[in-house]
Formats: sequence, structure tokens, C-alpha cells
Amino acid sequence: MSTYTVGIIDVFAERPLEGNPLAVVQDADDLTDDVMRRIAGEFNQAETTFILRSDRADRKLRSFTASGAEVFGAGHNALGAWLWLGERGDLGALDDARTFHQEIGGDVLPIELQSSGGRVNGRMLQTPLRLADPIDDIRPLAAALALDPGDLITDPPVRPADTGAAHLMVRVRDAATADKARPDADALLAVLNGTVAEGCYLYAFDPSAPGTAYTRFFNPTVGLWEDAATGTAAGPLAAYLHHHGALPTPAIAIEQGVKMGRRSILRIHLKPEPELSGTGKIILVGTLSL
Repeated sequence: MSTYTVGIIDVFAERPLEGNPLAVVQDADDLTDDVMRRIAGEFNQAETTFILRSDRADRKLRSFTASGAEVFGAGHNALGAWLWLGERGDLGALDDARTFHQEIGGDVLPIELQSSGGRVNGRMLQTPLRLADPIDDIRPLAAALALDPGDLITDPPVRPADTGAAHLMVRVRDAATADKARPDADALLAVLNGTVAEGCYLYAFDPSAPGTAYTRFFNPTVGLWEDAATGTAAGPLAAYLHHHGALPTPAIAIEQGVKMGRRSILRIHLKPEPELSGTGKIILVGTLSL
């Protein structure tokens, strides 16, 4: 019988049971793809990240959704794994900022960790922005979201943005409109399949707080209905807004998960690539026996 250290960390959480929970499996080098997928299904979280050795970086990360789809990009799946290692002391002292490198898919990306106030904070760069063509007709998208076409704002244009994973950026009138959305999975999947986007990121701004975006994320392409915090969508959002001249400063705070009762705060700073930062709370540590 083989045993593995496993657990759950709430990423982008100020307190336990907020943010986006991530299941983590350490020293997973001998696990096959099929077993990883089955373990992810057993945890039944939005994503489970497996930490492996790498000959290209300090660690290799592989992440799977509960439905068994492998996902890439440097989002909560990656940040949470490093916060887990840092909070457990597996990376040594972090009193001063230290930079590590992570292998995710074909990319090797840096992440900086530092302990402050008794918590580990992580900052990691995503890849440069890639944009796809805008959607010409927003009516099928509005219908798939159970919204009126007038609820969607087309400046900046509705289009996929990618800094590690491609997602459709969709601005709506306000936070109440975002909360009113009731997507139809099949209809939304049909819209997404006509683009290069994996998921759909709704966002809105309060004129009194232009530095904070209110968001919701849906990704039926990987069997993920709604996500409480999506770093691989937050980074593209900031870069896409900047590209279209709609971001007044290089930094933005993104509030997500409120509708789910899992409020998360994601912070993005453009350098010029998006740098995603946040903290997490370990809520469970255990042993997996196979």
C-alpha cells in the first residue's frame, strides 16, 4: 500500500471556508493519469493539484477537475499548491521573499513567496496576453446566460483572452446583472465551442470603485459549473482591459464567489504580464492510502 500526504487549502481566502478550495496531493510522481483523475473525482473539488518532481523547475504541477479534465495555466490550482508547501514549511524559511519555478504544461513560470503576519503570500506571473476575435453576435450568448442582449456591454468587445488559459470576457451592466445570470450549460457550451475559449467570465464595475471588478465564472467545457475564484480568468481580464484602454491603473482587485457564499479576492498587477497574488488557509491535512 502507498500513502500520500493530501489536504485542502482555501485559496484567496481571508478566513477558513471562504475563497476557492483546492485539493492537493504531494509526491505524486508514481501516480498514473487515470489514478490522478479518479483521485480528483474522489475529492470532488473544482480542481485537485498533484505536486511532482521536475527536471525543468523546482516542482511540476498537474491539475484535474472533478470530472477528470486536465487544466493548465497559473491560477488558483498553482498558487494554492505553493501556498500549501509554504504554509507547511516544505520550502524552508520564507521571511524574505524567495522565487521558485513551476512547470505547468509546456511552461516554466516563476512564483514568489514570502511570509508576513503569520501567513504566506504568493505572487506569480502568467504568460503574455493572447487575444482571439470578438464575438459578432452576442444574442446567443445573452440567451445562454438568461440575460437580455442589453445587459451585455460590448465596449470592450466580448472576446476570448488568454494568459495561460483562454476564457471569454463578458462585461455586464452591474453586479446585480451578473448575479441575475442563470446559464444554460448546453447553450453556453455551444457558444464557447464556436470560440477558442474554455470558460465564460462575467465582470462588472461599480463607478464608485473603478479599481475593483465583480465577477462570476462558468466553465461547462471541463464540467465546472461555477468557480469561486479563477486566477486563469482574472489575469486575462486585467490584461484585456489594459489592452483596450479600460484599466486606469496597472493593478486591479477582483471579487469573485460572492453569489456562491465563497467570497474571494484576487489581486492582479500588470508587469506587463499579469502577476496574480493572494493567500490561503489550510483547512485539512490527511493521508491518502492506495
